[in-house]
Amino acid sequence: MHDLPAVWPTTDLIIFDCDSTLSSIEGIDELARLTGKQDDIAVLTKRAMEGDIPLESVYGKRLDISKPTLAQVEQVAQLYADTTMPHAREVISALQAAGSKVFIVSGGLYEPVRRFGEWLGVPRAHIHAVKMQFDQLAGEWWRYWEQPGGKNPNANYMAISTSPLAGTNGKNLVIDQIRAAHRGRAMLIGDGMSDFEAHPHVDLFVGFGGVVTRERVQHESPIYITTPSLASILPLALGLRGNTAASKMTYDAGLHEIASGAVTFQDPALKAVFDSTVLTT
Repeated sequence: MHDLPAVWPTTDLIIFDCDSTLSSIEGIDELARLTGKQDDIAVLTKRAMEGDIPLESVYGKRLDISKPTLAQVEQVAQLYADTTMPHAREVISALQAAGSKVFIVSGGLYEPVRRFGEWLGVPRAHIHAVKMQFDQLAGEWWRYWEQPGGKNPNANYMAISTSPLAGTNGKNLVIDQIRAAHRGRAMLIGDGMSDFEAHPHVDLFVGFGGVVTRERVQHESPIYITTPSLASILPLALGLRGNTAASKMTYDAGLHEIASGAVTFQDPALKAVFDSTVLTT
C-alpha cells in the first residue's frame, strides 16, 4: 500500500486473480481431476500457492503428470463459469460502467481463463495467463470435420509457452506492463502468495479468503475479504462513485459485508478513511 489518502480514492485499474478468486476452483487441479491425477497434483498446487516451493518448480510438472487433451483443457472454462464467485459479473460490469478498466492476471491456463474472462465481460486484451502448446497430430487428427474451430480436441499437451506467469514474481512483471500501458490508481485482488508478493506494484492489495484462507495473505494484506463474495470490491474500488442506480443492490451488499466485519482492515487508519468517506456518508 502506498501513502494513505485523506479521502477514499477511486481506482482506475482493477486486477483480479482468477482461481479461488473469480471462481471457487483451481483450474489446474480440476484438470488433474479430469485426467485422474488429482491427488498427485493437489499437493503441488497447495505448496506453491502457500509459497513453500517456487511456482516454476511445479508448473510444468503438474501438466506433465496430467497430460491433458485440448478438449479437457477447454472443459475447465465451463467449470470456471459454473463456480463463479457471487457478484463477480455484476461487480465487473459496474466497474467498467464507471470507467475503470478490469484485468485478469492469472497463473492458470490461458485458454480456459480467457474464455471465462470474456464470459465475465473482461476484454480479451486484458486477460493474461499461461499459454500451452498441443500436439495436433494426435488421435484421428485427419478427421477435420470433427474438429470445431479447426482444432483437434484430442490434441495432447506438449509444453507450456514461455510466460512470466509460470514462475515466481511473474505477476509483478505483468502488472508493471499493464501500468506502463494504462494510467491510474491500481488495485489487485487475489488469494495466493503470488498475488500478495505483487502488492508493492499496485496502490492497494486486497487479499481474498472467500474460498481458501492462506495464513500470511490473511494476516499481512492491507484489506482482507473473509466471505465468499466479491460485492465489497465495488465500494472498495470506487468509493461513493460505485453507488449508482444500476449497481445499487451489489454496492449495498458490499457495504454490508464491510460493515459486518466480513472485510477486515489491517491498518485502523485505512479503515478510518474508508468509514469517514464511504460508510458514514
